Amino acid sequence: MHKFLEEFKKFISKGNVMDMAVGIIIGGAFTSIVSSLVNDIINPLLGLFGGMNFDQLAWNITGDVTLYYGKFITAVVNFLIMAFIVFILVKAMNTAVSKFQKKEEAKAPTTKTCPYCKSEIALDATRCPHCTSELGK
Repeated sequence: MHKFLEEFKKFISKGNVMDMAVGIIIGGAFTSIVSSLVNDIINPLLGLFGGMNFDQLAWNITGDVTLYYGKFITAVVNFLIMAFIVFILVKAMNTAVSKFQKKEEAKAPTTKTCPYCKSEIALDATRCPHCTSELGK
């Protein structure tokens, strides 16, 4: 049991797990911002054109059973806005990373191919270590 707890401690203290935890916390806070954007700004503006807020759309099937499909529409709008914003953020981050990343310079070759056995050998070799053929200069 002690070994299991030690392994768990190593796992939880890795950078990736901590980054993921921070991302989830920020994502939760970001979700409330997007929900507020949809509920407090977008839905009332759409209500100007449609005459009502999406949250108020409902279908009363029987006396006690009511489907609040307007709330579902609001959740879909929340999701689409969240997905669009995440897409823009990821695209911006990828663009920034690609601009700041150093481009690898082409390195000079350090090996050549043996003309007899086609094995890869050192550039300055005079004899192939695979087929023992003498190599011309």
